[in-house]
Formats: sequence, C-alpha cells, structure tokens
Amino acid sequence: MERKQLLSSRELDVILHRLACQLIENHLDFSDTVIIGIQPRGVLLAQRLVKMLEEEYGAKGIQYGTLDITFFRDDFRRGEKPLTANTTDIPFLVEDKKVVFIDDVLYTGRSIRAALTALQSFGRPSKVELLVLIDRRFSRDLPIQPDYIGKAVDAINKERVVVYWEEQDNEDAVYLIEKV
Repeated sequence: MERKQLLSSRELDVILHRLACQLIENHLDFSDTVIIGIQPRGVLLAQRLVKMLEEEYGAKGIQYGTLDITFFRDDFRRGEKPLTANTTDIPFLVEDKKVVFIDDVLYTGRSIRAALTALQSFGRPSKVELLVLIDRRFSRDLPIQPDYIGKAVDAINKERVVVYWEEQDNEDAVYLIEKV
C-alpha cells in the first residue's frame, strides 16, 4: 500500500480552528443547536471541536451527543462477519433544534443517510447540517452535500482517505492510501 500525507498536524489544527469559527458564525451561542458525532470516527472530530469551541472560543453549554448508525446502514448485513455496534448517547431531545452532524470523511453519503434515519428516534429537528473534515466530492452515491468542509479531496475509488487522531492513533494527520 502506498501512503501520501494530505494534512499534517499543523494543517489539521488550522482547519479545525476555521471550522470552529464557521460554527460560531452560524450558531452564535449554540442555545438552539446540538452537535452530534457519528460513530465511530466522527466522534473524535466532534469531541475535538466541542472542546475547542468551549475552551478557546468561550462557547458555553454546548449540547453534544454521539450517534451509532450500524444497524441503520443499507449494507450492514452484507459483510461476512457480524458487526459490533458502538454506543449512542444523545441525552437531549432534538425536537425543533438545529443539529450539526459531524463525521471525518464524506464518501458515498450512505453513512449520512443512515444517520438521518437514526436521528428520527430522537425527535424532529428544525434543521440538519453536516460538517466533515474531508469531502471526497466526486464519489457520491446519494445527493448529500456538506455545509462545512475542512478539505475537499479528489480521490479515485481505489484510494482510501484515513484520518488519524492523536487520542487514538498517536498522531494527527490525514493520509491518502492507495490499495494495490
């Protein structure tokens, strides 16, 4: 496998600050907004952004949750091994709230479709937005577009975009990995 670095730790930090500022610009005090990280990899990005919003930008009382989409995916029965679900933790109602879904990589759009279906169990939001760190913009199977984009990447289907987080992978970086 060949691996090419798309974002370094420093570049990732700059992008996270830009995304945090865009969220503040559009949601001000977050009183009517909830942030939901999509399990598993969107949670790490969401935690990082919520911490940045609170500690560096003074946002108070951000409602944050995590959403597991395992059994809402249209391909969950197609694998040879059984899938293991992650946890969903949404300790608030989303009824009439603005929901910001956060995920690391937007590829086909199927994960976001599953997240929209799973979200219905928690109420009807007034609006749903999508924030992604990496947008693989020419790979969509569904008409889903992000509202906030860290970086757009043009990758062919044989290539994979992988986001590494210090908390889990011992480095902050984004790589393009070519499957040989």
